[in-house]
Amino acid sequence: MPFKTAIQAIRTAIFYVVFIGQTIVLAILAGTVGILAGRTPFGWAIARYWCWSNVRILRFLTGMRTQAEGDENIPPGGCIIASKHQSDWDIFAIFPHTGRPAYIAKKELMRIPFFGWAARSLDCIEIDRQKGAQAIPEMIAQARAAIGRGCRIVIYPEGTRRAPLAEPDYRQGIVRLYSALGVPVVPVALDSGLYWGRNSPIIWPGLAKARFLPAIEPGLAPAVFIERLKAVIEAESDRLALDAVTQGLERPIDARLAERIERLHHRQNH
Repeated sequence: MPFKTAIQAIRTAIFYVVFIGQTIVLAILAGTVGILAGRTPFGWAIARYWCWSNVRILRFLTGMRTQAEGDENIPPGGCIIASKHQSDWDIFAIFPHTGRPAYIAKKELMRIPFFGWAARSLDCIEIDRQKGAQAIPEMIAQARAAIGRGCRIVIYPEGTRRAPLAEPDYRQGIVRLYSALGVPVVPVALDSGLYWGRNSPIIWPGLAKARFLPAIEPGLAPAVFIERLKAVIEAESDRLALDAVTQGLERPIDARLAERIERLHHRQNH
């Protein structure tokens, strides 16, 4: 292993110790308050601190910096924020810009002691992915109630983290939400997977970017909506990734990423 890579692996390991340790302590604190008092300003203060501190710890320990822009595209009132998902970074980078967010989270996370209790006290919406389409009506009911409380729904339309420039895989949950709630959808493009990838043992230095794009108005036909959502998120995410590659990455570009970059260049040139 090259010396630079070894140093970055050590920096990443230290970050994970701090990140996980802090998350456990704050989850116990917020979860206990959530059980005793439900949704409180104190619980939201803990969540805001968690996001704020993670961004700064990540920069200090690994060199991964954060930039989020375009939040002027978030309309007032209820809406859905539909974000590309490449990294855990996406959660706390988007959070400060969403007002009162209600994240859609998988059932397994909500069952973790203290963490799940804290998540419920912060308006998180549970979805059981093992039920497939049968889980959608319950998710919609929870989302409608959250909109009624003044929340903005945050969903990752592909359902899980995807590698940078990988072929998209958008699910039907976002379409059903859009059709049922009748509110605007704000697409979010990002390139965080270039620095903190799924299952990557190393977090790499660099400037991770998230970009809130112009809202998609309610009332479109489902097929028209999903194609438009996918087109704008993927085009902007690809643009962010290619810009980062052009400017130079500190991480090595493996064969799979190189192939995706070459494939994207080929599509754009033809």
